[in-house]
Amino acid sequence: MIIPGARRKRILIVDDEPAIREFCQRVLTEEGFEVATASNGTIALAMISKQEYELYLVDIRMPEMNGKEMYESLQKTYPRSAGRVVFITDSALGTETGSFLQSSGRPILLKPFTTNELKAIITKTLKAVDK
Repeated sequence: MIIPGARRKRILIVDDEPAIREFCQRVLTEEGFEVATASNGTIALAMISKQEYELYLVDIRMPEMNGKEMYESLQKTYPRSAGRVVFITDSALGTETGSFLQSSGRPILLKPFTTNELKAIITKTLKAVDK
């Protein structure tokens, strides 16, 4: 529920698949969030240098700069933001990617996901970072 006069929470969706970005943007905008999108980590980091977001929904596999590289950059440059990342990935994880995701301790949203799964992980993660 949106509180009149309250600033909407900002979410940045970083995924190279336009359909995923558009789906997430539509669902989260309908939920009252201010949503921005980027097609890779390089673009996302440029956006983050200009504006902070309350949550980052980041695909692990992208060209140019993948989710792991983006997360590692966030840890160095914007450590508070690194603690606000939710990774998106498919279930076909290699050993290295699986190990990284586990060691990051960040929430993971597996593709394909439903509207309810997206809403649930966003709500749970925002509650955790707002504490």
